[in-house]
Amino acid sequence: MRIPVHAGPREGYAVEIENGLLGGLAEIMRSVSPEGTRRVVLSSPRIWRLHGATVAAGLPSPDPILVPDGERAKQLTTVQRVYEALIRANADRTAQLVVVGGGVLGDLGGFAAATYLRGIAYVQVPTTLLAQVDSAIGGKVGVNHALGKNLIGAFHHPRLVVSDPLVLRTLSRREFRAGLYEVVKYAVIASRPLFDRLVEDLPQIVARQAAALLPVISECCRIKAEVVGADEREHGLRRILNFGHTAGHALEAVTKYRRFRHGEAVAYGMRVAAWLARARGALAPDAYDGLDELLTRLGPLPAVGDVSAAACLEAMRHDKKVLRGTLHFVLPVGIGRTAIVTDVTEPELATALRAIGLRL
Repeated sequence: MRIPVHAGPREGYAVEIENGLLGGLAEIMRSVSPEGTRRVVLSSPRIWRLHGATVAAGLPSPDPILVPDGERAKQLTTVQRVYEALIRANADRTAQLVVVGGGVLGDLGGFAAATYLRGIAYVQVPTTLLAQVDSAIGGKVGVNHALGKNLIGAFHHPRLVVSDPLVLRTLSRREFRAGLYEVVKYAVIASRPLFDRLVEDLPQIVARQAAALLPVISECCRIKAEVVGADEREHGLRRILNFGHTAGHALEAVTKYRRFRHGEAVAYGMRVAAWLARARGALAPDAYDGLDELLTRLGPLPAVGDVSAAACLEAMRHDKKVLRGTLHFVLPVGIGRTAIVTDVTEPELATALRAIGLRL
């Protein structure tokens, strides 16, 4: 399946989704790079152990650049290692960086591509569910700062996104579930049919059956492409993609990116947003209960009883969604519909955070 993304300074790009694509990268990439293009692969030791042989067979290239993955590695010091490797490889402005990995590597590698020699081309090859349905698409790249997540970054679209659902079989159960929370996000913000599909087919999806999983990945990509095409730089509609991320990013920051997978933090963030919406009368109780039940069915989340609500509030003050001192907060107003509000108060947020289990 090919999903076009109409965004960026060029004619856009495509998301290619098909079982087994990983082994044929060179053939797929001919459409986006001239003959003789120098390609440099960026991955992590863990990902390369799992998929390196397949990538190397389908994409002859020099030895890969291998850097740590995980949120704690998503920082400028890791990007510096990528710069040094590109310089040592004599990569010029015609080179192409091929990023093979999950969301952290995609964000980090995209940022390196955006800034090396003032910008080189790159291709995303996402290897996690979260990256395949969300982070590999849309051109938002960057790294974390000690005071907040993704505070340092750029908009730099890939030339191509190559998603092979078969690689998801190598994910741990926890990592796969973390991606499913992001799928729930897409259902709540834009698609009641996707939400219903998750409710009905969850056992088959969790079992990673291709017939159940492929339509879910494709629908999330379609929604992301539509939103990005309408609002590339997040001036309006694209803000709906932040549903669950305001409180989620704060939880990640205050626990120093050690406790949560990104999707797990987003799950807590969705619960905070849903609680606020229900308390305000904007979300019907049955919709709130339906979302809560689906999140519960996906499995246990890391505990938050020792996390300070006050510390999370402080982290939210540094969130990149704060504009002119005002926090833009995405609230669900139904399954498939959201509203962006600017009047959420700190007392409301504190109450919501305590309602999901945080301490005073």
